[in-house]
Amino acid sequence: MRRNSPLVTALSVALSAVLCLALPNGGLAQQAADRASQPVVVELFTSQGCSSCPPADAVLKNLAQRPDVIALALHVDYWDYIGWKDFFASPSNTDRQKGYAQVNGRRMIYTPQMIVMGQQDVSGNDVMGLAEAISAYQARPRPVALALQRQGGRLTVTVAPQGALPQGPIAIQLVRYTALETVDITRGELAGRQIDYANIVNDFQQVAIWDGQQTTAYTVDYDGAQPAAILVQQGPFGPVLAAAQVE
Repeated sequence: MRRNSPLVTALSVALSAVLCLALPNGGLAQQAADRASQPVVVELFTSQGCSSCPPADAVLKNLAQRPDVIALALHVDYWDYIGWKDFFASPSNTDRQKGYAQVNGRRMIYTPQMIVMGQQDVSGNDVMGLAEAISAYQARPRPVALALQRQGGRLTVTVAPQGALPQGPIAIQLVRYTALETVDITRGELAGRQIDYANIVNDFQQVAIWDGQQTTAYTVDYDGAQPAAILVQQGPFGPVLAAAQVE
């Protein structure tokens, strides 16, 4: 059974090429290390019931291999009525997408939609737009310094202000996800397709609310059974101020 359509393959190849071309000449190893130290968060809102989503799912799978990007797939539940229930979908993912729309003055939500660093809305199939957004956020200094340390089943998260921070609460979140699942879809718009889904978000856990005033350390239980990332985000649906993969 065919895994990828020509469009999916073309989009994935194009994304890799565009991101490589975005790198300035010289010092590539150092640039890669710098960018990995302040990764760009890309959230994809997708669904197994969405006929236009597979190319974006493939792009996210490509991004998930990059150390300078934290790629997260949030499956929504509002396409479940058309014949196939997405068993990765969660109402909380739909609520998160609606929250982003409300904060940014958008009346509609759609799939596939990517939100870059909690701020920029990019169509999931807009490869050039996505590459440009990632490159732009890679070049911006983070206003929060973030450090993680694991010891046994505990994770210590240390945050420190290193620039002007917006007013209001800052949420520190532990995001657990499944690295890869392959799904055979037998009904709905994608019936007969076998699709790989990467970095499927299972849970957003609030570690703490930080006032942003001084260096602070928080601890949270984390047994390493699932891969995870830490997001430091303004309010519930504002800009992502810093992020890191949990090693």
